[in-house]
Amino acid sequence: MNFSCPTCQQRLTHNETGFDCPSCERHFALIALCPDCHQPLQVLKACGAVDYFCQHGDGLISKKRVEFIPDLT
Repeated sequence: MNFSCPTCQQRLTHNETGFDCPSCERHFALIALCPDCHQPLQVLKACGAVDYFCQHGDGLISKKRVEFIPDLT
């Protein structure tokens, strides 16, 4: 998916910590969404591992299936 910066409308680039706007140099955090119900996931961190849990009935979600979108708020 392509996301645009809410300030300058330029295309955002994705990296491991979030999304960046190369034009106005803003950084946007990641929001992890369930690939099935498209609701925000709970992030579980323990012993160096990161897991994702859907509280809307889909249970544990593999990191490979998680949909990441920028937090444009």
